[in-house]
Amino acid sequence: MHVHILGICGTFMGGIAAIARAAGHRVTGSDQNVYPPMSTQLAALGIDIVQGFDAQQLDPVPDVVVVGNVMSRGRPVVEALLDRGIPYASGPEWLSRAVLHDRWVLAVAGTHGKTTTTSMLAHILDHAGLEPGFLIGGVPGNFDVSARLGKAPFFVIEADEYDTAFFDKRAKFVHYRPRTLILNNLEFDHADIYPDLESIKRQFNHLLRIVPGSGLVVHNAADSNLDDVLARGCWTPREGFAGHQVGAAGWSARLAGNDHASFDVLFDGRQQGRVEWSMLGAHNVDNALAAIAAARHAGVPVAQSIAALAGFKGVRRRMELTGTAAGISIYDDFAHHPTAIATTIEGLRRRIGKARLVAVLEARSNTMRMGVHKDTLAPSLAGADAVYLYAPPDLGWDAGAVARTVGAKAATASSIESLLALLGAGLLPGDHVLIMSNGGFGGLHRRLLEALQNRA
Repeated sequence: MHVHILGICGTFMGGIAAIARAAGHRVTGSDQNVYPPMSTQLAALGIDIVQGFDAQQLDPVPDVVVVGNVMSRGRPVVEALLDRGIPYASGPEWLSRAVLHDRWVLAVAGTHGKTTTTSMLAHILDHAGLEPGFLIGGVPGNFDVSARLGKAPFFVIEADEYDTAFFDKRAKFVHYRPRTLILNNLEFDHADIYPDLESIKRQFNHLLRIVPGSGLVVHNAADSNLDDVLARGCWTPREGFAGHQVGAAGWSARLAGNDHASFDVLFDGRQQGRVEWSMLGAHNVDNALAAIAAARHAGVPVAQSIAALAGFKGVRRRMELTGTAAGISIYDDFAHHPTAIATTIEGLRRRIGKARLVAVLEARSNTMRMGVHKDTLAPSLAGADAVYLYAPPDLGWDAGAVARTVGAKAATASSIESLLALLGAGLLPGDHVLIMSNGGFGGLHRRLLEALQNRA
Protein backbone atom coordinates (compact mmCIF):
# COMPACT_ATOMS: atom_id res chain seq x y z
CA MET A 1 0.00 0.00 0.00
CA HIS A 2 1.18 3.51 -0.85
CA VAL A 3 0.74 5.86 2.13
CA HIS A 4 1.31 9.57 1.47
CA ILE A 5 1.65 11.81 4.54
CA LEU A 6 0.90 15.54 4.52
CA GLY A 7 2.93 17.39 7.16
CA ILE A 8 5.39 14.52 7.53
CA CYS A 9 8.20 16.38 9.30
CA GLY A 10 6.45 16.92 12.63
CA THR A 11 7.44 14.57 15.44
CA PHE A 12 4.07 12.79 15.50
CA MET A 13 3.65 12.47 11.72
CA GLY A 14 7.28 11.48 11.30
CA GLY A 15 6.60 8.71 13.81
CA ILE A 16 3.57 7.61 11.81
CA ALA A 17 5.81 7.48 8.72
CA ALA A 18 8.39 5.29 10.48
CA ILE A 19 5.71 2.91 11.75
CA ALA A 20 4.03 2.68 8.32
CA ARG A 21 7.38 1.93 6.69
CA ALA A 22 8.16 -0.77 9.26
CA ALA A 23 4.73 -2.30 8.57
CA GLY A 24 5.78 -2.81 4.95
CA HIS A 25 4.03 0.09 3.24
CA ARG A 26 5.51 2.37 0.61
CA VAL A 27 5.63 5.79 2.32
CA THR A 28 6.04 9.25 0.80
CA GLY A 29 5.27 12.66 2.21
CA SER A 30 5.45 16.41 2.02
CA ASP A 31 5.94 19.37 4.30
CA GLN A 32 6.50 23.10 4.15
CA ASN A 33 9.85 23.05 5.93
CA VAL A 34 11.90 20.00 5.00
CA TYR A 35 15.27 20.06 6.74
CA PRO A 36 17.47 17.92 9.02
CA PRO A 37 17.29 16.10 11.31
CA MET A 38 13.80 14.85 10.41
CA SER A 39 14.46 14.93 6.66
CA THR A 40 17.61 12.84 7.03
CA GLN A 41 15.90 10.40 9.43
CA LEU A 42 13.09 9.84 6.95
CA ALA A 43 15.49 9.55 4.02
CA ALA A 44 17.37 6.83 5.93
CA LEU A 45 14.09 4.91 6.07
CA GLY A 46 13.70 5.15 2.30
CA ILE A 47 10.91 7.73 2.48
CA ASP A 48 10.75 10.28 -0.34
CA ILE A 49 9.71 13.79 0.67
CA VAL A 50 8.66 16.76 -1.45
CA GLN A 51 8.74 20.40 -0.42
CA GLY A 52 5.42 22.22 -0.18
CA PHE A 53 1.75 21.34 -0.59
CA ASP A 54 1.06 21.47 -4.32
CA ALA A 55 -1.60 19.24 -5.89
CA GLN A 56 0.83 17.44 -8.23
CA GLN A 57 2.18 15.31 -5.38
CA LEU A 58 -1.03 13.26 -5.54
CA ASP A 59 0.03 11.82 -8.91
CA PRO A 60 0.20 8.88 -9.08
CA VAL A 61 -2.71 8.56 -6.69
CA PRO A 62 -1.76 7.08 -3.28
CA ASP A 63 -3.87 4.34 -1.72
CA VAL A 64 -4.45 6.59 1.29
CA VAL A 65 -3.39 10.11 2.28
CA VAL A 66 -2.66 10.68 5.97
CA VAL A 67 -3.45 14.30 6.80
CA GLY A 68 -1.39 16.02 9.48
CA ASN A 69 -2.79 18.46 12.01
CA VAL A 70 -0.89 21.30 10.32
CA MET A 71 -3.05 21.05 7.19
CA SER A 72 -6.04 23.32 6.54
CA ARG A 73 -8.60 24.06 3.85
CA GLY A 74 -7.32 26.22 1.02
CA ARG A 75 -4.02 24.45 0.51
CA PRO A 76 -3.84 23.11 -3.08
CA VAL A 77 -3.12 19.53 -2.03
CA VAL A 78 -6.06 19.50 0.40
CA GLU A 79 -8.48 20.90 -2.18
CA ALA A 80 -7.30 18.36 -4.76
CA LEU A 81 -7.59 15.55 -2.22
CA LEU A 82 -11.23 16.43 -1.55
CA ASP A 83 -12.16 17.17 -5.18
CA ARG A 84 -10.76 13.87 -6.44
CA GLY A 85 -12.28 11.70 -3.72
CA ILE A 86 -8.95 10.16 -2.72
CA PRO A 87 -9.17 8.11 0.51
CA TYR A 88 -7.76 10.02 3.48
CA ALA A 89 -7.45 9.76 7.25
CA SER A 90 -5.94 11.70 10.11
CA GLY A 91 -2.73 10.40 11.68
CA PRO A 92 -4.47 9.09 14.83
CA GLU A 93 -7.25 7.48 12.76
CA TRP A 94 -4.78 5.73 10.45
CA LEU A 95 -2.69 4.53 13.40
CA SER A 96 -5.76 3.19 15.18
CA ARG A 97 -7.02 1.35 12.10
CA ALA A 98 -3.71 0.01 10.79
CA VAL A 99 -1.75 -0.73 13.98
CA LEU A 100 -3.57 -0.32 17.29
CA HIS A 101 -6.75 -2.29 16.55
CA ASP A 102 -5.27 -5.55 17.83
CA ARG A 103 -2.73 -4.17 20.32
CA TRP A 104 -2.78 -3.68 24.10
CA VAL A 105 -2.47 0.09 24.10
CA LEU A 106 -0.89 1.85 27.08
CA ALA A 107 -1.62 5.57 26.73
CA VAL A 108 -0.21 8.50 28.70
CA ALA A 109 -2.39 11.62 28.87
CA GLY A 110 -2.27 14.88 30.82
CA THR A 111 -1.06 18.45 30.59
CA HIS A 112 2.49 17.80 31.78
CA GLY A 113 4.94 14.90 31.74
CA LYS A 114 3.47 12.91 28.86
CA THR A 115 6.68 12.56 26.87
CA THR A 116 8.84 11.59 29.85
CA THR A 117 6.31 9.15 31.31
CA THR A 118 5.68 7.52 27.92
CA SER A 119 9.43 7.11 27.48
CA MET A 120 9.79 5.59 30.96
CA LEU A 121 6.98 3.13 30.32
CA ALA A 122 8.31 2.09 26.92
CA HIS A 123 11.76 1.59 28.45
CA ILE A 124 10.38 -0.52 31.30
CA LEU A 125 8.49 -2.82 28.93
CA ASP A 126 11.52 -3.07 26.66
CA HIS A 127 13.80 -3.83 29.61
CA ALA A 128 11.38 -6.64 30.49
CA GLY A 129 11.92 -8.16 27.03
CA LEU A 130 8.47 -7.28 25.69
CA GLU A 131 9.74 -5.20 22.72
CA PRO A 132 6.75 -2.82 22.68
CA GLY A 133 5.84 -0.54 19.85
CA PHE A 134 5.70 3.12 20.77
CA LEU A 135 5.00 6.61 19.49
CA ILE A 136 6.45 9.42 21.61
CA GLY A 137 6.43 13.20 21.14
CA GLY A 138 10.19 13.42 21.70
CA VAL A 139 13.32 11.33 21.40
CA PRO A 140 13.96 9.10 24.46
CA GLY A 141 17.60 8.51 25.29
CA ASN A 142 17.13 4.76 25.60
CA PHE A 143 15.92 4.35 22.00
CA ASP A 144 17.20 7.31 19.90
CA VAL A 145 13.99 7.15 17.83
CA SER A 146 10.58 8.57 18.63
CA ALA A 147 8.54 5.70 17.17
CA ARG A 148 8.75 2.02 16.28
CA LEU A 149 6.30 -0.68 15.30
CA GLY A 150 7.55 -3.18 17.89
CA LYS A 151 6.06 -6.57 18.56
CA ALA A 152 2.53 -7.44 19.62
CA PRO A 153 0.77 -7.10 21.90
CA PHE A 154 2.00 -3.92 23.62
CA PHE A 155 2.04 -0.41 22.18
CA VAL A 156 2.87 2.66 24.29
CA ILE A 157 1.64 6.02 23.06
CA GLU A 158 1.80 9.64 24.16
CA ALA A 159 -1.86 10.60 24.07
CA ASP A 160 -2.36 14.33 23.75
CA GLU A 161 -5.60 16.29 23.81
CA TYR A 162 -4.84 18.54 20.83
CA ASP A 163 -7.42 18.29 18.05
CA THR A 164 -6.97 15.61 15.41
CA ALA A 165 -7.26 17.28 11.99
CA PHE A 166 -9.07 20.05 10.13
CA PHE A 167 -11.95 17.62 9.56
CA ASP A 168 -11.92 16.02 13.04
CA LYS A 169 -11.94 18.35 16.05
CA ARG A 170 -11.97 15.61 18.66
CA ALA A 171 -8.88 15.15 20.81
CA LYS A 172 -6.31 12.84 19.27
CA PHE A 173 -6.41 10.45 22.21
CA VAL A 174 -9.98 9.25 21.63
CA HIS A 175 -8.70 7.31 18.61
CA TYR A 176 -6.28 5.17 20.62
CA ARG A 177 -8.70 3.02 22.68
CA PRO A 178 -6.26 2.34 25.52
CA ARG A 179 -6.50 -0.67 27.82
CA THR A 180 -4.08 0.94 30.28
CA LEU A 181 -4.46 4.70 30.73
CA ILE A 182 -2.26 7.09 32.71
CA LEU A 183 -3.72 10.48 33.63
CA ASN A 184 -0.77 12.57 34.82
CA ASN A 185 -2.50 15.88 35.61
CA LEU A 186 -4.91 18.38 34.10
CA GLU A 187 -4.66 22.15 33.69
CA PHE A 188 -5.82 24.69 31.15
CA ASP A 189 -3.67 24.73 28.02
CA HIS A 190 -4.06 24.87 24.23
CA ALA A 191 -6.03 28.11 24.37
CA ASP A 192 -5.96 28.17 20.56
CA ILE A 193 -8.16 25.04 20.58
CA TYR A 194 -10.10 25.08 23.85
CA PRO A 195 -11.98 28.10 25.25
CA ASP A 196 -11.74 27.00 28.87
CA LEU A 197 -10.76 24.22 31.26
CA GLU A 198 -14.28 22.75 31.18
CA SER A 199 -13.96 21.97 27.47
CA ILE A 200 -10.73 20.04 28.12
CA LYS A 201 -12.32 18.13 30.99
CA ARG A 202 -15.05 17.06 28.59
CA GLN A 203 -12.45 15.55 26.24
CA PHE A 204 -10.86 13.63 29.12
CA ASN A 205 -14.30 12.33 30.07
CA HIS A 206 -14.70 11.10 26.49
CA LEU A 207 -11.38 9.28 26.84
CA LEU A 208 -12.48 7.54 30.04
CA ARG A 209 -15.61 6.32 28.28
CA ILE A 210 -13.60 4.09 25.94
CA VAL A 211 -11.31 2.37 28.46
CA PRO A 212 -12.63 -1.19 28.95
CA GLY A 213 -13.76 -2.57 32.28
CA SER A 214 -10.87 -5.04 32.15
CA GLY A 215 -8.40 -2.18 31.82
CA LEU A 216 -6.78 0.15 34.37
CA VAL A 217 -6.79 3.91 34.89
CA VAL A 218 -3.68 5.16 36.69
CA HIS A 219 -4.35 8.71 37.88
CA ASN A 220 -2.75 11.51 39.85
CA ALA A 221 -4.66 11.31 43.14
CA ALA A 222 -3.54 14.81 44.14
CA ASP A 223 -5.08 16.56 41.12
CA SER A 224 -8.52 18.04 41.82
CA ASN A 225 -9.28 18.57 38.13
CA LEU A 226 -8.77 14.86 37.47
CA ASP A 227 -10.95 14.09 40.50
CA ASP A 228 -13.71 16.09 38.82
CA VAL A 229 -13.28 14.23 35.51
CA LEU A 230 -13.31 10.83 37.22
CA ALA A 231 -16.43 11.76 39.19
CA ARG A 232 -18.29 12.31 35.91
CA GLY A 233 -17.94 8.64 35.08
CA CYS A 234 -15.27 5.94 35.16
CA TRP A 235 -16.13 2.33 34.37
CA THR A 236 -12.62 0.96 34.85
CA PRO A 237 -10.59 -0.05 37.93
CA ARG A 238 -8.35 2.77 39.17
CA GLU A 239 -5.02 3.13 40.95
CA GLY A 240 -3.94 6.52 42.25
CA PHE A 241 -0.45 7.92 42.68
CA ALA A 242 0.82 10.90 44.65
CA GLY A 243 4.52 10.86 45.30
CA HIS A 244 4.45 13.21 48.27
CA GLN A 245 1.60 11.47 50.15
CA VAL A 246 3.75 8.85 51.86
CA GLY A 247 1.80 5.84 53.02
CA ALA A 248 -1.44 6.90 51.34
CA ALA A 249 -3.57 4.38 49.50
CA GLY A 250 -2.19 3.71 46.06
CA TRP A 251 1.31 4.58 44.87
CA SER A 252 3.55 6.97 46.81
CA ALA A 253 7.23 7.60 47.43
CA ARG A 254 9.57 8.23 50.35
CA LEU A 255 12.64 10.28 49.47
CA ALA A 256 16.03 8.86 50.44
CA GLY A 257 17.80 12.13 49.64
CA ASN A 258 17.08 15.77 48.87
CA ASP A 259 17.16 15.83 45.07
CA HIS A 260 14.75 12.98 44.17
CA ALA A 261 17.62 10.89 42.82
CA SER A 262 16.77 8.12 45.27
CA PHE A 263 13.36 7.18 46.63
CA ASP A 264 11.44 4.22 47.98
CA VAL A 265 8.35 3.10 46.07
CA LEU A 266 5.32 2.31 48.23
CA PHE A 267 2.02 0.69 47.26
CA ASP A 268 -0.78 0.93 49.82
CA GLY A 269 1.88 1.92 52.31
CA ARG A 270 4.08 -1.12 51.73
CA GLN A 271 7.60 -0.67 50.38
CA GLN A 272 8.21 -2.24 46.97
CA GLY A 273 11.83 -1.26 46.41
CA ARG A 274 14.11 1.75 45.91
CA VAL A 275 14.66 3.71 42.69
CA GLU A 276 18.19 5.06 42.19
CA TRP A 277 18.45 7.13 39.04
CA SER A 278 19.72 10.34 37.41
CA MET A 279 16.42 12.19 36.97
CA LEU A 280 15.53 15.49 38.66
CA GLY A 281 12.41 16.78 40.38
CA ALA A 282 9.33 15.70 42.28
CA HIS A 283 7.37 15.61 39.02
CA ASN A 284 9.60 12.81 37.74
CA VAL A 285 8.95 10.81 40.92
CA ASP A 286 5.25 11.01 40.06
CA ASN A 287 6.01 10.08 36.45
CA ALA A 288 7.94 7.04 37.67
CA LEU A 289 5.13 5.88 39.96
CA ALA A 290 2.65 6.13 37.09
CA ALA A 291 4.92 4.17 34.75
CA ILE A 292 5.52 1.46 37.38
CA ALA A 293 1.77 1.08 37.97
CA ALA A 294 0.97 0.88 34.25
CA ALA A 295 3.77 -1.65 33.62
CA ARG A 296 2.47 -3.77 36.50
CA HIS A 297 -0.91 -3.91 34.78
CA ALA A 298 0.88 -5.23 31.68
CA GLY A 299 2.51 -7.97 33.76
CA VAL A 300 5.88 -6.46 34.66
CA PRO A 301 6.78 -7.02 38.34
CA VAL A 302 7.45 -3.84 40.31
CA ALA A 303 11.01 -4.92 41.13
CA GLN A 304 11.74 -5.29 37.43
CA SER A 305 10.37 -1.80 36.71
CA ILE A 306 12.51 -0.33 39.48
CA ALA A 307 15.59 -2.01 38.04
CA ALA A 308 14.74 -0.63 34.59
CA LEU A 309 14.41 2.94 35.85
CA ALA A 310 17.99 2.84 37.14
CA GLY A 311 19.04 2.84 33.49
CA PHE A 312 16.52 5.37 32.23
CA LYS A 313 18.34 8.04 30.20
CA GLY A 314 15.62 10.65 30.06
CA VAL A 315 14.35 12.48 26.99
CA ARG A 316 16.12 14.96 24.79
CA ARG A 317 15.19 18.54 25.62
CA ARG A 318 13.96 17.60 29.09
CA MET A 319 16.54 19.11 31.42
CA GLU A 320 19.22 18.07 28.95
CA LEU A 321 22.71 19.32 29.69
CA THR A 322 23.81 20.61 26.30
CA GLY A 323 27.29 21.68 27.33
CA THR A 324 29.59 23.49 29.74
CA ALA A 325 31.92 26.37 28.91
CA ALA A 326 33.79 28.93 31.02
CA GLY A 327 32.53 27.10 34.10
CA ILE A 328 28.89 27.71 33.08
CA SER A 329 26.44 24.83 32.49
CA ILE A 330 23.73 25.17 29.82
CA TYR A 331 20.51 23.12 30.02
CA ASP A 332 17.79 22.72 27.40
CA ASP A 333 14.22 22.13 28.58
CA PHE A 334 10.84 22.00 26.85
CA ALA A 335 8.93 23.73 29.68
CA HIS A 336 6.37 26.21 28.32
CA HIS A 337 3.60 26.30 30.94
CA PRO A 338 3.94 28.04 34.35
CA THR A 339 3.49 24.77 36.26
CA ALA A 340 6.16 23.02 34.21
CA ILE A 341 8.47 26.04 34.51
CA ALA A 342 8.15 26.08 38.30
CA THR A 343 8.70 22.32 38.71
CA THR A 344 11.67 22.35 36.34
CA ILE A 345 13.32 25.18 38.26
CA GLU A 346 12.60 23.43 41.56
CA GLY A 347 14.12 20.18 40.28
CA LEU A 348 17.33 21.84 39.13
CA ARG A 349 17.54 23.82 42.37
CA ARG A 350 17.54 20.65 44.41
CA ARG A 351 20.39 19.31 42.29
CA ILE A 352 22.64 22.40 42.26
CA GLY A 353 21.96 23.67 45.78
CA LYS A 354 22.96 27.30 46.34
CA ALA A 355 24.68 27.74 42.97
CA ARG A 356 23.22 30.53 40.83
CA LEU A 357 20.31 29.39 38.64
CA VAL A 358 19.64 31.54 35.58
CA ALA A 359 16.28 31.01 33.84
CA VAL A 360 15.89 32.00 30.17
CA LEU A 361 12.39 31.71 28.71
CA GLU A 362 10.85 31.95 25.25
CA ALA A 363 7.06 32.30 25.51
CA ARG A 364 6.52 30.46 22.24
CA SER A 365 3.50 28.16 22.57
CA ASN A 366 0.21 29.36 21.12
CA THR A 367 -1.26 29.61 24.61
CA MET A 368 1.73 31.60 25.89
CA ARG A 369 1.69 33.95 22.90
CA MET A 370 -1.99 34.63 23.52
CA GLY A 371 -1.06 35.91 26.98
CA VAL A 372 -3.20 33.34 28.80
CA HIS A 373 -0.50 32.59 31.40
CA LYS A 374 1.08 36.04 31.70
CA ASP A 375 -0.35 36.63 35.19
CA THR A 376 1.00 33.35 36.58
CA LEU A 377 4.34 33.47 34.81
CA ALA A 378 6.19 35.64 37.34
CA PRO A 379 5.50 33.33 40.32
CA SER A 380 6.68 30.34 38.31
CA LEU A 381 10.07 32.01 37.81
CA ALA A 382 10.53 33.04 41.43
CA GLY A 383 12.92 30.18 42.23
CA ALA A 384 15.58 31.42 39.79
CA ASP A 385 18.37 33.81 40.81
CA ALA A 386 18.24 35.65 37.48
CA VAL A 387 15.55 35.69 34.78
CA TYR A 388 15.77 36.63 31.10
CA LEU A 389 12.58 36.84 29.03
CA TYR A 390 12.66 36.81 25.25
CA ALA A 391 10.06 39.36 24.12
CA PRO A 392 10.01 39.75 20.31
CA PRO A 393 8.01 42.69 18.93
CA ASP A 394 5.15 40.42 17.83
CA LEU A 395 4.67 38.78 21.23
CA GLY A 396 1.31 40.49 21.73
CA TRP A 397 1.58 41.28 25.45
CA ASP A 398 3.93 43.16 27.75
CA ALA A 399 6.70 40.86 28.95
CA GLY A 400 8.17 43.88 30.70
CA ALA A 401 5.26 43.80 33.14
CA VAL A 402 6.16 40.21 34.03
CA ALA A 403 9.80 41.22 34.48
CA ARG A 404 8.81 44.08 36.78
CA THR A 405 6.74 41.68 38.87
CA VAL A 406 9.68 39.28 39.14
CA GLY A 407 11.84 42.21 40.27
CA ALA A 408 15.35 43.52 39.74
CA LYS A 409 16.70 40.06 38.89
CA ALA A 410 14.66 39.97 35.64
CA ALA A 411 15.36 41.48 32.22
CA THR A 412 13.79 41.31 28.76
CA ALA A 413 15.31 41.19 25.28
CA SER A 414 13.55 41.86 21.98
CA SER A 415 15.98 39.88 19.80
CA ILE A 416 18.18 36.82 20.07
CA GLU A 417 21.24 39.02 19.54
CA SER A 418 20.35 41.35 22.40
CA LEU A 419 19.53 38.35 24.60
CA LEU A 420 22.95 36.85 23.87
CA ALA A 421 24.56 40.17 24.75
CA LEU A 422 22.69 40.34 28.07
CA LEU A 423 23.65 36.78 28.92
CA GLY A 424 27.25 37.32 27.91
CA ALA A 425 27.49 40.31 30.23
CA GLY A 426 25.58 38.75 33.13
CA LEU A 427 26.71 35.14 33.38
CA LEU A 428 29.36 34.13 35.92
CA PRO A 429 31.49 31.00 36.38
CA GLY A 430 29.51 28.41 38.33
CA ASP A 431 26.16 29.50 36.89
CA HIS A 432 23.56 26.98 35.72
CA VAL A 433 21.58 28.37 32.77
CA LEU A 434 18.16 26.81 32.21
CA ILE A 435 16.89 27.65 28.71
CA MET A 436 13.17 26.88 28.32
CA SER A 437 11.25 26.81 25.03
CA ASN A 438 9.06 24.44 23.05
CA GLY A 439 10.89 25.49 19.89
CA GLY A 440 14.43 26.01 18.64
CA PHE A 441 14.83 29.42 20.33
CA GLY A 442 16.83 30.72 17.37
CA GLY A 443 19.73 28.38 18.12
CA LEU A 444 20.33 30.15 21.44
CA HIS A 445 21.80 27.10 23.17
CA ARG A 446 24.50 26.57 20.54
CA ARG A 447 25.24 30.26 20.10
CA LEU A 448 25.56 30.85 23.83
CA LEU A 449 27.92 27.91 24.23
CA GLU A 450 30.06 29.19 21.36
CA ALA A 451 30.20 32.65 22.91
CA LEU A 452 31.20 31.22 26.28
CA GLN A 453 33.86 29.02 24.69
CA ASN A 454 35.32 32.11 23.03
CA ARG A 455 35.29 33.86 26.40
CA ALA A 456 37.22 30.97 27.95
